[in-house]
Amino acid sequence: MNSTDFPLLEKNKSLVYLDSSATSQKPSSVIKSMNDFYLNYNANVHRGIYTISEEATIAYEKAHEVVAQFIGAELEEIIFTRGTTESLNFLAVALGKKLKVGDEIVLSEMEHHSNIVPWQQIAKTTGAVIKYIPITSDYTLNMSDAQKIISYRTKIVSVTHISNVLGTINPITELAQMAHAVGAVIIADAAQSVPHMKVNVKDLNCDFLVFSGHKMCGPTGIGVLYGKKELLQNMEPFQFGGGMIQEVTFEDSTWTELPWKFEAGTPMIAEAIGLMAAVEYLQSIGMENIEKYIYDLTQYSLEKLSAIPGLTIIGPKKLSKENNESKKMKDRGAVISFTLDGIHPHDVGEVLNRERIAVRVGHHCTMPLHKLLKLNGTVRASFYLYNTKEEVDKLVQGIFEAQKIFQAEKITQK
Repeated sequence: MNSTDFPLLEKNKSLVYLDSSATSQKPSSVIKSMNDFYLNYNANVHRGIYTISEEATIAYEKAHEVVAQFIGAELEEIIFTRGTTESLNFLAVALGKKLKVGDEIVLSEMEHHSNIVPWQQIAKTTGAVIKYIPITSDYTLNMSDAQKIISYRTKIVSVTHISNVLGTINPITELAQMAHAVGAVIIADAAQSVPHMKVNVKDLNCDFLVFSGHKMCGPTGIGVLYGKKELLQNMEPFQFGGGMIQEVTFEDSTWTELPWKFEAGTPMIAEAIGLMAAVEYLQSIGMENIEKYIYDLTQYSLEKLSAIPGLTIIGPKKLSKENNESKKMKDRGAVISFTLDGIHPHDVGEVLNRERIAVRVGHHCTMPLHKLLKLNGTVRASFYLYNTKEEVDKLVQGIFEAQKIFQAEKITQK
């Protein structure tokens, strides 16, 4: 993996960027593709019959095709949104229209706020009930409880594929079997998985899958909502306006075909082109190669961090022996959250920042999970294809520096 592909990292060689779960850095090819659009064929899509509009339309539609192939879907099943959060809100509104009093929505205790709050609001207006699959002491989903919770009252199951705090990889295929057995639909929040590993919607057998472009080397402001074609055909649009209609009269309107009926107004054209370039960049390296590289880096990081006295990893602490042979991310992803005895996460983050190490601190948009674990916050280091073992070593040294500083302060206070 080559960090020289990323201008920001090349310009800031001393920066150790360990916050890719929040947003990844962007390779030159992505930046160039978006600049090329604005410089050479900036025009609206699906509207003009002039040359640059046709060029923009071809590129925009090709972006759908490239993303579809990337996750094993069809073009008609790919809807561009502003990100994972908008995709989940879209589904909450669209699927929520069919909910009745007493219907149940099943989530997990490790969900991001964007996969909790929209469902809470829908439950308030429909009388539906939200239930949560609990986590075990080793930070995995309690699948025995999941089997009991997912019942014939369940209409929607929405679960993260990889936790943005714990790093836990959840068994979406198994959950899909449980959901389908009772006639429910299942949504996979793949914001943390699609950038790091090969994800195929057919293998997962999920009904919907959502992710964001900016976590996978793409631009901000664009995300993907995958839905099985037969389900999307029977769903009403989330937004209305130009570009998604077939015919409009003063009395009524009809919608155009998939996926455009769900993309009202002028879409994110430059962002879609940037996302396509990001997918092509990842494919040029190979998702299998990326997964193996990140597997080795995660294993190395777990070993180094686990050896630090007073540091507690919040999430699965080891990768299974089975994974050592295939180097597939089966147990956990490249997200490692931790606490340091006697030091607030924000203080750790500040010391690391002085050392030019960028991590995230706080509750990472998972306040319910942190309250459940009785934590006021954690430090999170998240790795991607441009990180190195040498940077992990710098993180370890930075943590030792934080311990040294606050140990000295305690002695001074005494």
